[in-house]
Amino acid sequence: MTASPDHAAPETQIVSSWKVACDGDEAAGSGHPRVWLSVSRETGWVDCGYCDKRFVIDRDHAHDDH
Repeated sequence: MTASPDHAAPETQIVSSWKVACDGDEAAGSGHPRVWLSVSRETGWVDCGYCDKRFVIDRDHAHDDH
């Protein structure tokens, strides 16, 4: 299944880094092993393959990681 911007993510987080870590939400029962995700520079978002949380880049405040 390919995610799309129309896919209803259970949670969306605005981020300023192009690389993000996700380990779910243990309290909500969606905890999972930590994974590192790269936000697509083309689409501006990425979904976690474990919990479907969506990370959306704030392009006005985005910075590259070293």
